[in-house]
Amino acid sequence: MSTFTHRTALVTGAGRGIGKAIAETLARHGVTVICVSKSADSCGATAAAIVAAGGKAKALAVDVADGAAVAAAAEGLLKEFPAIDILVNNAGITKDGLLFRMSAEDWNDVINTNLSSCFHWTKALARPMTRARWGRIVNITSVSGIMGNAGQANYSAAKAGMIGLTKTLAREFASRNITVNAVAPGFIKTDMTTEFVNNPEISAKVLEAVPLKRFGEAADIANMTAFLCSEEAGYITGQVFAVDGGMAM
Repeated sequence: MSTFTHRTALVTGAGRGIGKAIAETLARHGVTVICVSKSADSCGATAAAIVAAGGKAKALAVDVADGAAVAAAAEGLLKEFPAIDILVNNAGITKDGLLFRMSAEDWNDVINTNLSSCFHWTKALARPMTRARWGRIVNITSVSGIMGNAGQANYSAAKAGMIGLTKTLAREFASRNITVNAVAPGFIKTDMTTEFVNNPEISAKVLEAVPLKRFGEAADIANMTAFLCSEEAGYITGQVFAVDGGMAM
């Protein structure tokens, strides 16, 4: 995928896990990557690793749930770069609990971080894409947003909302040659899943629902995302790609 030359990407939640893998994969293809996370240390570490490997990256610490902070950050970036060509909305948190035990704060925190952040970043960065008549937006949702998951009313609602947002924006931006797609990971080995991945009893039960009978790697999501961001994927928009070992068939 050599068509990434001279492209600039912004990846949220780039400090660890799937977001880090996406940032590093895009950088290997020659993309300049802006690594965003709430923690300056984590996004700084990702950007430093990319630069050390010969890539181009910068770190940007932003609370993606804060619309005003996102708008200010985007304004600064668009003074530095003519356009952000690629936007990957990956930042996400979990605050699990059954509905009757879930606080309004836990509901709002997950919705704001996982879903509202997509609205804030897209609104802030998509206009230069429309002027350039080229852009790629990839939203990292989840199979929980497709199938639902007990104990994750907030997370599943946010991830399902991302799918609806993806399909709507794909229609709104298509005339400007901007594609908008979603990737829905299944059970991927990351910091967020360590608790059950490393527990033989829990992992065996979880894998009963996975036809491929194994957990995915962050690279599996990164590779699909990188393809959707490429020139080769220019006729794909409004789609949701489950990378889940067959869970959501």
